[in-house]
Amino acid sequence: MCSILLRKQLLTRDLWRRLSRNTKSTLKHTLLSCIQRDDTPTSISKAICYAVSELASAVLFVEGWPELLPFQFQSTSYDAPPKLQECSFLIFDQLAYFFTPFKKELHTVFLYCLSSSTRSDEVKIAAFSAVVNFIRCLPYSEDEDRFHDVLIEMMRTVMGELNKGKEIMAQEAIKLFIELAGTHPTLLSCNGQIIRAMLQIAEAIDVLEQGTRHLAIEFLITLAEARERAPWIMRRCREFVGLLFPILMRMVSNVKDDPSWHTAETDDDIALGVSGDYCVGQECLHRLAIALGGNNIVPIALEHFTSHFAALEWPKHHAALIALAQIAEGCSEVMIKDLEQVVAMVLNSLEHPHIRVRWSAINAVGQLSTYLAPDLQVQYHQQVFSALNATIYGLQNRRLLAHAASALRKFVEKCARDILTPYLDEVVSQLVVLLQSEIRMVQVEALTALASVVVSFPEQFQKYYEVVMIPLRVMLLDATNNPVWSKSVECISLVGMAVGKEKFRDDAKKVMEMLMSLQGSQMEPDDLTTSCMLQICADLCKCLGQDFLPYMSAVMPPLLQFVQIKPVETVTSANDNCDMDESDDESMETITRGDKRIRIKTSVLEEKVTACNLLCCYADELKEGFFPWIDQVAPTLVPLIFYIHEKVRKSAVSAMLKLLLTAKLAVDRRQAEGCNEKYLKRFTDYIIRALKLRKEDDSEICINILDAIKEFIQVWTHTRTHTQTRTGLDAVWIRSGCLQRRKSADAAKGIVDGGAGLAGAEPGLHL
Repeated sequence: MCSILLRKQLLTRDLWRRLSRNTKSTLKHTLLSCIQRDDTPTSISKAICYAVSELASAVLFVEGWPELLPFQFQSTSYDAPPKLQECSFLIFDQLAYFFTPFKKELHTVFLYCLSSSTRSDEVKIAAFSAVVNFIRCLPYSEDEDRFHDVLIEMMRTVMGELNKGKEIMAQEAIKLFIELAGTHPTLLSCNGQIIRAMLQIAEAIDVLEQGTRHLAIEFLITLAEARERAPWIMRRCREFVGLLFPILMRMVSNVKDDPSWHTAETDDDIALGVSGDYCVGQECLHRLAIALGGNNIVPIALEHFTSHFAALEWPKHHAALIALAQIAEGCSEVMIKDLEQVVAMVLNSLEHPHIRVRWSAINAVGQLSTYLAPDLQVQYHQQVFSALNATIYGLQNRRLLAHAASALRKFVEKCARDILTPYLDEVVSQLVVLLQSEIRMVQVEALTALASVVVSFPEQFQKYYEVVMIPLRVMLLDATNNPVWSKSVECISLVGMAVGKEKFRDDAKKVMEMLMSLQGSQMEPDDLTTSCMLQICADLCKCLGQDFLPYMSAVMPPLLQFVQIKPVETVTSANDNCDMDESDDESMETITRGDKRIRIKTSVLEEKVTACNLLCCYADELKEGFFPWIDQVAPTLVPLIFYIHEKVRKSAVSAMLKLLLTAKLAVDRRQAEGCNEKYLKRFTDYIIRALKLRKEDDSEICINILDAIKEFIQVWTHTRTHTQTRTGLDAVWIRSGCLQRRKSADAAKGIVDGGAGLAGAEPGLHL
C-alpha cells in the first residue's frame, strides 16, 4: 500500500520537488533495497518495481539516478535470485525508452537470458515483455535489426516450452509476438524462421490447445495484413498461403450436426454444432483474402475446394462453401474469371443430401450476389432464381428458408431492372410464400426482401397489391414488440407509397387505427415499438398527404416527447485522461467543447435527431395543415439550434424554413385562425433572431442556414415585410463566418438574387 501511495504522490511531482537531497537519496536506496530482500513476497516486490519505474521516469533526465543502471545489470546476472531477475526485467520493461542508449549492453543481457536453460518461466516472460517494449522504443530500423537474433531465441524458447507442455507460458509469449507484429512487421518477417515456427504451432490441431493455435494464427494474419511491411510473406506469398490455407480449411471443417441447429428460433450459429476452430477459421479466411488478394488466394483455394467437394464427408463440403463465401469479398476480381466453376460448385451443392451443406450453399449464393455483382446476376440469373425457387417451394428446414429469403434479397438488390423484370412475378410469389411461414426469422428475411423489391419497382406494385397485403394484414394484427411486426408495418407503408393513396386509403386507416391503439397503451419513450411507430406514421403521412391530418393529434404528443429527450451527459475536463479507456465504447459518443469533454449515449441522441427530422417531414408534407402545432413545435426546436451535437443542430436548422413556410402559407391562405401578417412578422423575427445568435463553427450547418434564408427570401418575394427582416439576415450572414467558402458564397449569391426582387424596392440586399 505504501508503494502505491508513493506512486500516486510521484505522479503529482510536487512532493519530490520539496524533498531534501538527503531524503531523496535515502528513498532511492530504500526502494532498491526492498526489491533485493529475500523475505519480500513477489507481489510486493512487483509493486515496488512500479514505484521505482515511476520515480525513475521523473528523475532520470533531470537529476539522474546513478545507482539504478548498475543495480539493473547486476540483478539480471545468472547467479541473482529468480525473483530479483524478474523484477529487474520488469523495470527494464517499464523504462525501455530511458535505456535505449544502452542497446548494445541490453542486447547481450536479453540474448544471454533467453538462451539460458536455467532461467525460470517467470523470468523469461518478464524478459520477453522487456524485449518487445524495448524494440518498440528504438528509433531506427538498423537498431531494431540488431535484436533479430533475440527474437529468434524467444521463438526457440516458445517451441521448447510447448514441447514441455507449458502452453500458458508459450501463449503469453505469442501475445507479445502479436503485439510486435502490429508495430514492427518487417523485423519479424525479414526471414521465415519465426513464421515457419508459428505455422507449425497453428498446424498442431491434435496436439496443442485451441488458444495456443489461435494465437499463432492471429500472429500470421497480422503479418499478412501488414503486406509490404512483411517482406518474407510478400516474396513467398504463394508458399505462405499454401501452408496456411489448408490449416484454416481444416478448422472450418470442425462442425457437427447439432440437432438444436435445425430448430433454432434465430439465425445464430453460436453453440449450435460449431467449434471455436470453426469461428476463428472463418474470420481468418476473410481477413487473409482481404490482405493478400485474389491472385494469391484463388488458385490455391480452388484446388482445396475441388478436393473437398470430392470427399465423402459432409463437413468438408460445408467447409468449402463457407470458405468460398468468406474469401469472396477480397478475391472478387479474380473469382469472376472463374465464375462458371464457382457457380457450378455452389448450385450443385443445393442438391446435397445434408441440410447443413445446402444451407452453406445458400449462404454462398448470398455472399456471391453481393461481391460478384453484377456479373453473377447478368450471366446466371436464370440458374440462381430456379435454385432459390426450388428451395423456397420445397418448404424445408427453417434455417434454409430464412437463408433463402436473405439470398434472394441480396441477389435482387444487385439485379438490373431489365434482368429482374421478367422474374418479378416469380419473386413476389416466392416472398408471399415465405411471408406465410410461421417461423419468425423466415418472416423477417422475407419482409426485408419484399421492402427491397417495392423500393426498386414501385410502379409495378399495383397488380401485386392484394396478394401481398393478405399476409401483411395478418402480421399487422400481431402488435407485439418484435421485429416481424415492426417490419410488416414498415413494409405496408412502403407498399402504400408505391400504389398511391387512392388504392391504399382503406388499409392506411387500418394501420393508423392499430398504431393509435398502441399509442393509447402508454409505451415508454425508449420502447422500440414507439420509435418504429413514429417513423411509420411519417411514411404514411407522405402517402396520404392532407388525409393524414385527423391522426396528427395522436402523433404529435409522443413525437414532441422524443424531441425533448435529455440524454444523460457525463462532463469532464478536456485535459482529464482518466476516461480515455472508455473511448472504444460504441454506445457512447464523446464531444469536446472548449475545456469540457461531454459523453452522451448514442442511441438516445439518434432518437432525438430522428424526432427532429420527423417534425420537419410533417411540416413539409402537410404545409399549412401543420399550423395548429407550430406554437408547440417552434419553442421546442429553436433551442436545439444551440445544442452541443451537430446532427441535432443540423436537423433543427433544417426545420426552421419548414416552420416559416407553414406559417406563411397558413396566413396567406387564411387557414391560421386569429393570425395575420403581424403574427407572421413576430414569428419570423423569432426564428431569424435565433439563427442570428448562433455562432456556428460547422461549415455545413452554416451553408444550411444560408440556404434556408435564401429560400425564405424567395418565398417572401412581393410581400411587404422584407425590410423588417433584413437586419436579422445581415447579422446571420456576418456571424456565419462563411465568406471565404465557395458553397456558402453560392448560397449568399442566391440570397442576393432572391432579395433583388423583393417588392421591387431595392436592387439587392447588401450583405
